[in-house]
Amino acid sequence: MKFEAITIKDIAKALHLSVSTVSKALRGSHEISEETKQQVLAYARENNYRPNPIAQSLKRGRSKSIGVIVCNIDNNFFSQVINGIESVARQKDYNVIITQSQESYEREVAGIENLSSRSVDGLIISLSAETKNVDHLIRLHQKGLPMVFFDRITDEIATHKVIANNFKGAYEATRHLLQQGYRHIAQITSSGSLSITLERLEGYKKALTDAGLTPDPQYIKFVQHGGMIPEETQQALAELLRLDVKPDAIFTASDRLSTTTLSLLKKMRISVPRQVALVGFTNSISADIFYPSLSAVTQPALEMGQTATDLLIQLLESKRPITQFQKKVLETELKIRDSSIRQPQ
Repeated sequence: MKFEAITIKDIAKALHLSVSTVSKALRGSHEISEETKQQVLAYARENNYRPNPIAQSLKRGRSKSIGVIVCNIDNNFFSQVINGIESVARQKDYNVIITQSQESYEREVAGIENLSSRSVDGLIISLSAETKNVDHLIRLHQKGLPMVFFDRITDEIATHKVIANNFKGAYEATRHLLQQGYRHIAQITSSGSLSITLERLEGYKKALTDAGLTPDPQYIKFVQHGGMIPEETQQALAELLRLDVKPDAIFTASDRLSTTTLSLLKKMRISVPRQVALVGFTNSISADIFYPSLSAVTQPALEMGQTATDLLIQLLESKRPITQFQKKVLETELKIRDSSIRQPQ
């Protein structure tokens, strides 16, 4: 049986009133008597009447909807960001429509086209691993669609951006490994086109050079899809372990890469941290109960989502055009656990 929502016309017909009278009664207009208002509201409640958001958006010229595009929602970081987005959107009476790129440029383009065709008021975006060209976003921005970038950003569009302090997070993770006495520290990271990859790579390199070590390109492995394809991570790890001088520690620069690398090392019966130490970037609430527990840089994901949404709503509701944009950098935190603590020989 097909569900059909009750409409204002249905209420008017049932109560022998005009559509205009019902509409005004539902809005609480002073033009309608209190008795008629209560009659209309009671009938609407009993029959589960809900206003049509599409019709309302056509009247006011806005949909009160925000489009969000992320690589995938089962990533701990992105699921927490979405919680932050929805918490602010709900308070401000905006709906949230989420699309996943699955780290695919084509899916990102299709998802954004779908969101824009649904007349969202604005976009909150984290770029896919395959995205090197942002012309599809530039075109929409030039047409006046407000957007805010977070985490994986581009400098080609002048708008608000929200990121974590990726350089500092990577620097502190690498420095911690150095302080534990590790000297052959590798990095497994995401696509070289992503802003987060470049920032975390620079932090890693700076920590090495500050310790008097020269970063070795052999110890840096780029995983195009950021761990979504396990075979890519497996290949990167295998290449590191085939080196003449194998790494004694690995810094994994994204959420999925971190948990996948730990899992692969266990399957290969490589003891962590005795044979290879590991520090990652992950917001997984399970990091404490992994075996061994996983040392990790955590990002303020909830706050990033809230900040990005606040900034977008400011763009949407400003009475004047905004021409001065902010790049908010939120602090990371290194949580040291068993996977990186040097074991006595």
